[in-house]
Amino acid sequence: MESGTSSPNPTALHQPLRGLFERRFGEPVERVTPLKGDASDRKLFRLSAASHTAIGVVNPDARENRAFLEFSRHFGRCGLPVPEIYAEDLDRGMYLEEDLGDTTLFQFLTANRVTDELSSETLDLYRKVVELLPRFQIEAGRTLNYDVCYPRSSFDRQSMLWDLNYFKYYFLRLAKIPFSEQALEDDFERFAEFLLQAERRFFLYRDFQSRNIMVRDGRPFFIDYQGGRRGALQYDVASLLFDAKADLPFEVRDELLERYLEAAATLEPIDRHAFLTFYPGFVSVRIMQAMGAYGLRGFYERKHHFLASIPYAIRNLEYLLRTTALPVELPELTQVWRRLVASSALRQFGTASLKLTVRIQSFAYTDGVPTDEKGHGGGYVFDCRALPNPGRFEEYTKLTGQDDAVKAFLENEPAVGDFIRHVFALIDQTVENYQRRNFTDLLVAFGCTGGQHRSVYCAERLATHLREQFQVHVEVRHLARENSTPTPGPLPGGEGEKR
Repeated sequence: MESGTSSPNPTALHQPLRGLFERRFGEPVERVTPLKGDASDRKLFRLSAASHTAIGVVNPDARENRAFLEFSRHFGRCGLPVPEIYAEDLDRGMYLEEDLGDTTLFQFLTANRVTDELSSETLDLYRKVVELLPRFQIEAGRTLNYDVCYPRSSFDRQSMLWDLNYFKYYFLRLAKIPFSEQALEDDFERFAEFLLQAERRFFLYRDFQSRNIMVRDGRPFFIDYQGGRRGALQYDVASLLFDAKADLPFEVRDELLERYLEAAATLEPIDRHAFLTFYPGFVSVRIMQAMGAYGLRGFYERKHHFLASIPYAIRNLEYLLRTTALPVELPELTQVWRRLVASSALRQFGTASLKLTVRIQSFAYTDGVPTDEKGHGGGYVFDCRALPNPGRFEEYTKLTGQDDAVKAFLENEPAVGDFIRHVFALIDQTVENYQRRNFTDLLVAFGCTGGQHRSVYCAERLATHLREQFQVHVEVRHLARENSTPTPGPLPGGEGEKR
């Protein structure tokens, strides 16, 4: 369990905690161990006796203590896995809670990770977590006393603007990212107005992330919900799935979100369309709140381990820009996100090694050159029209660059081999550079007249080469085939699928 920094005079804190422990358990404390933490002002200690252990908490903030204790007892009555409260002395700002061990979900995830995949045990824990989350939000949230919420009773406009300005001043300013102050403020107002349209009558845990979930005997237990308040369902599941350094594979995030929605629907009717309309917005605001914390703790307070999360947060922003479109116009904020994604320096904090995705497309020049609206706006476009064209021969007109006869035709042409070798050399150099710099997205497009033979062949050749030579994720799309009417059957190998 994590705590605040160690006390400058720990003995002064040990003695009253010892007394509280001994009155509760009736046996002397044999050992008091300070617990290391990162950001909280609370002081935590493990108190051990012959047959009992407990976590002792010392916190001068009476309102925060009251929120944690009342929430803990309420969640416990609801049958949720939270620490039992053993004893309290609120006049001295201290209490004892159940010792849930030392293993957080983040530590379990890290220790059991296999390359960039989750172990089956880790995935099972995450599934349990997302199935339990709606019980906090909906079931326990129905009867929770929101009068004790601290510092605010709901995630309202003021809370949202605090988070957005936290991001602006502690991250953008300190990272020296340029922006227009007024234009960004205008976007913040529009963004908050959009988020406020989501249903917000549920319990919002606020800091629902892998470091605030303990693992004991294969089960998750939940801590650090004292900042909870009323809010939207989307925020907490976004916090968990886009927890930066946890770095969950995106396909796992999709699966867990589906599982979460299924669990929530057993407790409350869920308007799936409305939920998913607002979900990317809450993902974005949570990422920005976390980046504000990285800036405050890392840039300002010089706690450099916080900076190690920045490359993962940047990759999350990049993913959102590439895969989602918010139904609200935020021109300045979107530009800020793009500047963050384009920053090589921000991707190189810590020891992060992010996996590069190479998106390969074939297209027809008759349809126009494709634009890269979701990525960096860069990459490569190769013109294959100078190569010998199998489409000029009747026997190939109904085939594509994935068919053996077309491949054999092109492989027998020396010009095609020379072209492919030059492409490989250029893309290899770029891939190696992007991997060193923790860039995570590269677009490569091949065009020919009809987008059927030469461009398809070259796209598939590059995909095969990159999978064999590099640890990269490769996505292939054949745009002319996708755009054709009527839509033909799939090409061999699953045209357009992620591979």
